[in-house]
Amino acid sequence: MKSIDFVVARDDLQQCKSIETQLPDGAALPSDALLIRIDRFAFTANNITYAVFGDELKYWQLFPAPQNFGNIPVWGFGEVIASKHSGVAEGERLFGYFPMATHLVIEASEVSKQGLRDAATHRQSVAPVYNAYARITGDPAFAGRQGDYQALLRPLFMLSFLVDDYLAENAFYGARSVMLSSASSKTAFGLAHLLHGRADLKVIGLTSAANADFVKSLGCYHEVVTYDRVTSLPANSPVAFVDMAGNSSLREALHRHFGDQMKYSGRIGLTHRSSSPDEPELPGAKPRWFFAPDQIRKRAKEWGPGGVDKRFGVAWSGFAPTLDRRLKVIEGRGLAAAKQIYLDTLNGRIPPDQGNMLSLAE
Repeated sequence: MKSIDFVVARDDLQQCKSIETQLPDGAALPSDALLIRIDRFAFTANNITYAVFGDELKYWQLFPAPQNFGNIPVWGFGEVIASKHSGVAEGERLFGYFPMATHLVIEASEVSKQGLRDAATHRQSVAPVYNAYARITGDPAFAGRQGDYQALLRPLFMLSFLVDDYLAENAFYGARSVMLSSASSKTAFGLAHLLHGRADLKVIGLTSAANADFVKSLGCYHEVVTYDRVTSLPANSPVAFVDMAGNSSLREALHRHFGDQMKYSGRIGLTHRSSSPDEPELPGAKPRWFFAPDQIRKRAKEWGPGGVDKRFGVAWSGFAPTLDRRLKVIEGRGLAAAKQIYLDTLNGRIPPDQGNMLSLAE
């Protein structure tokens, strides 16, 4: 049996191709191994961030590819088609982190009623969340369109949830307003949804002119400002900036405009991929990276077993019902569709209200 994998050139993300990888048949699987057929997976701008930071954050290690190529990790669904673990049956459905491929072999460990982990050595150098698989057979929350929302937005909304929690824990650094760049992005509007519910806090969406109407339609920003007008914002009250775009010139313009009123400047994503490696010293708070696994570890220790999941579940239950009116799901099957969606996402051609669910199988 062979797996078809979609891989990209690590030093030139515009270059991509498919490869075939030989898989063991069910009888030849090692002890505790599972052979999973990957049914469908989500692809968003966040996956481009995984590729951009593939070396620094070790995403390329998760699913080995030929030299100088990488397999971009994706969130999706798979079915166990062969099992050498006594606690996992063939036919079980799993949700978790997969390669852009048709199949995956994992070493099942820490198997419980709720889930399991991949114990493969090459996957142990990243945050544990990237090795966890939920057992979702028969779970309506992961079926149909609700399942698509889970794959498309649940991992991104976890980031939104953690940023919101971090800012609240630090009393928003004294800011009265929070500005979000790439306000149309899924992580940004998830965060805006959470921030909008907080009293005495103004949420400002920064976006392109082309996406302004969509951002306004989301209903979770108090004000929407296009990038060419950011310096028209009043600069006489404390602000926080959550940078989803990674655009150096925008960040510099905001810092110089707000000066010492810039109380927090957090870098979350790199959708524009236009950051300069040698950025100047800027007035106001020093820009810093927000690393979600650090906040998860901190809260897991403080909130105890299940504490993060319980609080996140409450937040998700308030967010998920809004998605029917905010998101249009597009499905693509086969390598040609995957390549098109990948390149369109890489080059910023995906409409902000579109979510893509892909399968490499025809």
